[in-house]
Amino acid sequence: MDGKNKNRATPPKRSAKRNTKRVASAITHYTFLECLVGRLMLAGGDGVLMLINFPTGSQALTPETSWSRDDTMFAEAACQLREYFAGDRTEFTMPLEMDGTDFQKDVWVALRDVPFGATVSYGELARRVGRPNASRAVGAANHANPLPIVIPCHRVIGADRSLTGFGGGLETKQKLLAFENPMGFAPDAQQDLFADA
Repeated sequence: MDGKNKNRATPPKRSAKRNTKRVASAITHYTFLECLVGRLMLAGGDGVLMLINFPTGSQALTPETSWSRDDTMFAEAACQLREYFAGDRTEFTMPLEMDGTDFQKDVWVALRDVPFGATVSYGELARRVGRPNASRAVGAANHANPLPIVIPCHRVIGADRSLTGFGGGLETKQKLLAFENPMGFAPDAQQDLFADA
């Protein structure tokens, strides 16, 4: 962490109920997973993953008091995420549920088609979902994504190649992109950030 950001206060974690656009009402259980980007919260119900939450950033949440911790319910999701962070998996197949509008779901499905190590701009993603003038709406759908990493919204960058906003924080986004593509996204990389998906 550089000296400029060292003293910056971390935003307080919010209760999940304050952010209902990302949190399905069907969530009943949660667990935690330690990984490259910190302690992820995995949550859902009946073995179906509905939420992945980062420990930092504007959307950091704490579990609802009505949720129960269950470290076995999401064993398959945790296993696949560990494989991803070990470099052994580039796609996910665990049971999941995406709670959102039809447009949001279209964007999230398109995001799953952006390959590991590649990136796409908001404008290009808008074109891929048949709404070429909706890059802001695509950005809002990314922000509402309940399952980052699995639905890889970190792979969307600005048209000017900037690492634009990310619910887990830009440092987390940078880590994920550098993990997937060290040559293109290392902090000192001078290469073209776009790899056409």
